[in-house]
Amino acid sequence: MAWLHALAVVLVAIYTLLVQSNATALNDHDVAYWFTQPVDHFGRNNQQWEQQYMVNGTFYRPGGPIFVTTPGDESVTSYHTSMTHLASLAQLNNGLVVAIEQRFYGKSAPMPDLSASSLQYMTVENTLKDFAQFIRAVKSNPSSVFPVTVDPDSSVIFAGSSYSANVAAWMRATYPELVAGAWASSAFVYHRLDNYHFEQSFGRQLHHLGCGSQFAQGVQELDSILLSDDASRIESALELFGLPPLSADGFASLVSMLSISLADTQVTVSGNPVHAAICAHFNSNTPALVSYANVIKAAIERFGYSPEEIAAMSSHSTSDAKTHLNQPYRVNYYLSCTWFGNWMTAAPKSTGLASYISRRLNLDYWLSQCQKKFGSSIGSVADIDAFNKKWLGPLQEATNIYYTVGGIDIWRESTVAPASGSNIKLGSNTQVEVIDGAGPSQDYGMAEAADISSVKQARHVGNQLVKKWLAGKSRRIYSQQE
Repeated sequence: MAWLHALAVVLVAIYTLLVQSNATALNDHDVAYWFTQPVDHFGRNNQQWEQQYMVNGTFYRPGGPIFVTTPGDESVTSYHTSMTHLASLAQLNNGLVVAIEQRFYGKSAPMPDLSASSLQYMTVENTLKDFAQFIRAVKSNPSSVFPVTVDPDSSVIFAGSSYSANVAAWMRATYPELVAGAWASSAFVYHRLDNYHFEQSFGRQLHHLGCGSQFAQGVQELDSILLSDDASRIESALELFGLPPLSADGFASLVSMLSISLADTQVTVSGNPVHAAICAHFNSNTPALVSYANVIKAAIERFGYSPEEIAAMSSHSTSDAKTHLNQPYRVNYYLSCTWFGNWMTAAPKSTGLASYISRRLNLDYWLSQCQKKFGSSIGSVADIDAFNKKWLGPLQEATNIYYTVGGIDIWRESTVAPASGSNIKLGSNTQVEVIDGAGPSQDYGMAEAADISSVKQARHVGNQLVKKWLAGKSRRIYSQQE
């Protein structure tokens, strides 16, 4: 997750759902609401803060379900209530959609800054408790949280994509009495400290598209320059790539993350956009290093980055001392430093595997950034084995979870369905759909004419499972106390 701090492109869209007859209309999907939470649910800090959420009640009818999601590491917007597949599920099931910000993201700030002492309250347990407390309020007094009249006996389905898919699965596993089922799209449930499997998934996609070997050659040729620490050679390479003055580490980090971000795209009936973004720049008449440089220059132009933005993206130390709020990438870094690692590293030479990012990006490099940003108070290495045991284990017994995994998802090796085999034993009424030819979380978006058939099928399977979960709900009302 830490590598996301370099991906500054956030897709923002405007969408208005049609109001059906007899549906409860909510005219303004951009209204923010607030729910009071304790800083720490376990008594270490009893101060309170306000958690932001948004609601789409357009399709809600009495007795309909509630679809809950969280933007994860983003600020909540009407996109999350109105432009994901949850809106379609709400329409199909006469339901309501609510998107709740996660603590320390957007305007949901439990503490006044993002120092290590403040971020100590950023735990999985507190995060899940936040959502559980909200759902309990829904069950006991829905008028206190919703702008429309909602049945307190409404079933709750939690859904999410990528990191928020983890949250959805954890919520079903941890609070099955509150959450009837979970749709987890591209959930990376298995965690590694040194996650070179990520760049290997990227490489496999490039080989499938026909440019894997040339791309790896370009990376290797650049690495021969960067690993030499020869200032003149590095300066010449920066000019070739059209980059401002950067350190060798900054250079390696920037080009590796820019190129791999291009694989985080949606495949459509028109084809795989990674081919146009990467493979189209490689041909037999152009040296591999020059082709690699052309990929990066095209990406910078595509994303519209200025030299100042490039310099900021490549430097991991410029904001080390800045602990002010509204730095989602700093929070992401904290999660990787303390929770689940997943550092994007190049495959070690000992594996004999080709590398598709710079070998300067090794575990020592990333862990040094944890110390620079947060000091020694958080330790130097997250205990990944303990984290997997605590949070992967319960998923093996959980029921009513729908996992979707894109066949060419760059996170695939960390999902429940890696290409190399299963990561976990699944519980009953839990299903996995590997979406052939799809990238990450394609099923989670709104249906479009350009969707490939496997994505449509995955949504259909999920829709049927949701109906099954809702039909099998047990009717009871929950108090706000455990």
